[in-house]
Amino acid sequence: MSEMPAASTVAGLAERVRRREVSATRLTEAALDAVHAGNSDINAFISIYADDALSSAREADRRIAAGDYRGPLDGIPVAIKDNLYMRGRKTTMGSKIHGDFVPDYTATAVERLAAAGAIIVGKTNMHEYALGATTDNPYFGTCRNPWDTDRIPGGSSGGSAAAVAAKMVPGTLGSDTSGSIRIPASMCGVVGLKPTYGRVSRYGCFPEAWTLDHVGPIAASVADAAILLDVISGWDPKDPASLQRPPTSTFNSLRTDLTGTVIGVEKDFYFADVDDDISSLVTDVIDQLRRLGAVIRPVNVGGLRDGMYALTIIDTAETTTVHQATLRERPDDYGPEVRFLLECGALPSAVDYLTAQQLRERLRDQFRTTFQQVDVLVAPTIPLKVPKIGDQVATINGTDVDIISNLIRLVGPANLVGLPSLSLPCGLAGEMPVGLQVIGKPLGEQDVLNVGLAFEQTHPMGKALGP
Repeated sequence: MSEMPAASTVAGLAERVRRREVSATRLTEAALDAVHAGNSDINAFISIYADDALSSAREADRRIAAGDYRGPLDGIPVAIKDNLYMRGRKTTMGSKIHGDFVPDYTATAVERLAAAGAIIVGKTNMHEYALGATTDNPYFGTCRNPWDTDRIPGGSSGGSAAAVAAKMVPGTLGSDTSGSIRIPASMCGVVGLKPTYGRVSRYGCFPEAWTLDHVGPIAASVADAAILLDVISGWDPKDPASLQRPPTSTFNSLRTDLTGTVIGVEKDFYFADVDDDISSLVTDVIDQLRRLGAVIRPVNVGGLRDGMYALTIIDTAETTTVHQATLRERPDDYGPEVRFLLECGALPSAVDYLTAQQLRERLRDQFRTTFQQVDVLVAPTIPLKVPKIGDQVATINGTDVDIISNLIRLVGPANLVGLPSLSLPCGLAGEMPVGLQVIGKPLGEQDVLNVGLAFEQTHPMGKALGP
């Protein structure tokens, strides 16, 4: 079995690939060995592309030897969530209905990965149609958390986060409509970034809710998330929501000096009804950020609770619109949980939907005002400890709560108004990872990543991430 070199992050491996100290072929063999060794326990992958990945790796080695090095993703094995299209490859959306669907084009984000030289080793498991936060998939099997295989990895990009946490690959792509990148990143102890709405093209990503959908990276480190973002971002005329902005250059601009950075702490919403152990960890982070030079400022963002109502109405109504024909024709081919959610999405009226859009605009104004005072907000990513597979109810400080609504509660507002939001590990509670959420102003990915990197450099999980 090939072994992944000790520096198992994209940033750590990239320089070794560039100097030809390690080959793309060796890295890809190591990644495939890790996938084959661990996937029976974790079930992070739906599809594995061993032959094509090795062929692409050998081609990368030939190019790099000839002086054609394409950047820090060149020759690096990665994976993508199975709702991102690849021409000629099954793209299942984790569903029975699309179980044999083969698209005739490739998602823009995936095309950009390939153009940067990344080696795509396979597609990752996900909640059916991305409509859930557990990745307990009725058709492709339950994905499990590498820290404790009796617990969920989060979702809907659970396979993407689990693959990174299990050290199968150093980076993946996921999608995030109501927290689907950051929830599993938090639960699996890795880094997940939901960019500004429109920063990364959604073209070729099967839609959940078109005004909420985002594509973004999950990775082993903040620097790796920045590398992936810089490759997949930038204007795409094929996506009507795409911002006419050039690709980001966040990796080369990363810094850890927080002197003068103003960090907002919104306690009325983001710290309400949060597990005491999680709240304590994040409070310790705030103290650490202050010691690193940041200015900590209490803030209040009005309308956040109304925003969660708005998110629920918009998400379910738009999702049911996407599925309305198939739901009518093939209702029994959905899993019971997802079918129920889609049926609920038919209940809101036009008045409900437009009211939700008005609440969304009010919350956007509230955030705009807040970001005139601070550079970023910090908060817990999720308010509860990682549940066991099959649990419907969790306990927060002695009170039983619904798991799914609480998983979405603290990450949802950034989806509703399209703000960049990062989750990174900040410690353990009950021997499972806890995520710190860093939220920025529109197009504020650099500030978000800088704060994340500054804290990451304190090694909150020890120098090696992962179980």
